[in-house]
Formats: sequence, structure tokens, C-alpha cells
Amino acid sequence: MNQRIIDISLNLAPDTAVWPGDTPFNLRTIMAKQNGDSVNLTTLTISAHTGTHADAPYHFADDGQKMDAVDLRPYWGMAQVVTVSEPSGPLFPTHFSAYDLYRAPRLLVRTPAASFPVTQFPDAFPYPSAELATYFGSLDILLYGTDAPSMDDLHSKTLPGHNAMLHNGIAILESLDLSHAPDGLYELSALPLKIVGGDGSPIRAVLRAID
Repeated sequence: MNQRIIDISLNLAPDTAVWPGDTPFNLRTIMAKQNGDSVNLTTLTISAHTGTHADAPYHFADDGQKMDAVDLRPYWGMAQVVTVSEPSGPLFPTHFSAYDLYRAPRLLVRTPAASFPVTQFPDAFPYPSAELATYFGSLDILLYGTDAPSMDDLHSKTLPGHNAMLHNGIAILESLDLSHAPDGLYELSALPLKIVGGDGSPIRAVLRAID
């Protein structure tokens, strides 16, 4: 069995693009050994949705679970990486017709959104339609991850993709980096932080390649 670990997380840095109007990442030095302190110590300022992250249902539903209460099972286990070529707009079941989606209960989707540098927030990207979420639910998909920044259009106010994922019991990962993960089967580890009352969490997502 191949034990190679593939990091599928974006770097967190001051120039990491965030959702328009969201809080940018900042790392501030509080103590430094070169200044005579006993340790190096930094403070982070970060949005719950900076870089690679998980959405809690509470992010888009007032009665949804918060980050400290979500089921962790979707974030760890067998996953399949697939590729779609649709540059923007809603995705439908036909976009996944080339794949056997029964191979793993977690689906990680590479899209043309990956062509944007981490410093640039895309103004258009592909996202799952409510029809697609319902289809995934019928396949018992537990988690949908993507290199795009959202389950919905940038300007959506009703968030049908997010809500359809929730309705079908599918956990959400956004802004993955799948550039070094060819299509195929992997073991995914992408556990969110236990943030009490949180609407999301940055994650360090990795894949273990499987022969």
C-alpha cells in the first residue's frame, strides 16, 4: 500500500484571498526569542472561512449545527477525487457521468477554479446545483469537497446549493488544493477545529494515496 501523503490545503498568509468583505489573515508576533523573550509567540487573526475550510450548517441555517457539534465521520475516510471541466455555473449529475460515484462516500471535485492563484478570489466558478446534491444524497455521499470557494454563485442570497447539501446530509469542504492529487481513490483526513458556536473552521486537509 502506498503511504504517500498529499497536502490538499491552501497556504495561509496575509495575501491569501478571502471572500469579498471577509477578514484577511494576519499573523502578529507577540514575543520573539531574538528580542530576548523565552519563546516565539504569535497571534492569529483569521476568518472561519479562510483558505481550505469546512462549513458548519449554522453558517447558512440559523437552526443548523455549529462547528463543535458536527458529526466528524464525514471528514475522515475513503474519498474519490474527480475532475469536471465546467468553468462556472451550476453542476448537474451529467457532469459526473464518466465516474463511478459508488467507489467512495466522499467526493472531492477538481474544477477550473484551481487555475486562480491563491492571492486572487475568483469572480465565477462552478458549484453544485440542488439537483446534484439530491443525486449525491441518493448515492449516500457523506461529503462534497471542491477547490472552488463556495457551494453557490458568488452573488446568491438564497444559497440553494448549501441548503440542498444540508438537506441531503452532505458535509461541505471548500477551497481545497487538488493540484497534486490525480483522479482516484484516497483516504481523506480533514477534521475541523472544535470551535464552540462556530459557523466554520479552517482545516489542514490531507490525502493518503491508495494503490
